[in-house]
Amino acid sequence: MSTSKQSSGWKQGIIDGLPLLGGYIPVAISFGVIAIQAGFTTLEATLISVFIYAGASQFLLVAMVASGSPLWLAVSMTLLVNVRHVVYAPNLVPYLPKSRAWPYLMHGLTDQIFALAHTRLPTMEDDSKVSWFKGVSMVAWLSWIAGTALGGIAGNSLTQKWPVLDSVMPFALPALFLVLLAPKFSSKLWSFTLLVTMAVALFIAQGSFKNAAIPLAALCGALTFYALTSHVERKQSHAN
Repeated sequence: MSTSKQSSGWKQGIIDGLPLLGGYIPVAISFGVIAIQAGFTTLEATLISVFIYAGASQFLLVAMVASGSPLWLAVSMTLLVNVRHVVYAPNLVPYLPKSRAWPYLMHGLTDQIFALAHTRLPTMEDDSKVSWFKGVSMVAWLSWIAGTALGGIAGNSLTQKWPVLDSVMPFALPALFLVLLAPKFSSKLWSFTLLVTMAVALFIAQGSFKNAAIPLAALCGALTFYALTSHVERKQSHAN
């Protein structure tokens, strides 16, 4: 693999990752603040971002531990929310050249990185793909860690100085996901699927099983999408 192509891949990865900072850092700061308020230390919150690095799952983990849920249940729910990565990784396989680095680099695979990789990797030469993924995932990961540490260290003082932040920052994560989901509403199939998912999540959240709202809603959304696509395929096959 040529050094120039590796360098070009790193550079392009870093450039592609920079826009993510506007979403990652506020959400990570919010996580740091919430973790501290839940009784975690700044070091513990930062280590969660270093090793788990799972966005919504981190919020879920902290909330469940703080509410006194059994550790096995908190871990199980965290893994269940992250099961979407079992679908993400195989979808990228057609665009990945052979490299021993991929199993380790998959730690950096997030929803946003997946979206970027799905768009960028098919247009790149194989010699640049590994270095591109290293660059873009490193920018995202380090910004998440730094944001968490900042939220843990200065979060309380920031919210005391500007109380409105205490209300705004927790919405940063849903806002980030809404930005990713917005283009999907141009499709009737995806619109119906997303509406069903959100309705199920809201319904369950109003009951006694709040911690199960996300994974159960995700499961209902997946089943809805599968049922609708199967129905469309059957109609097309009958039409032919």
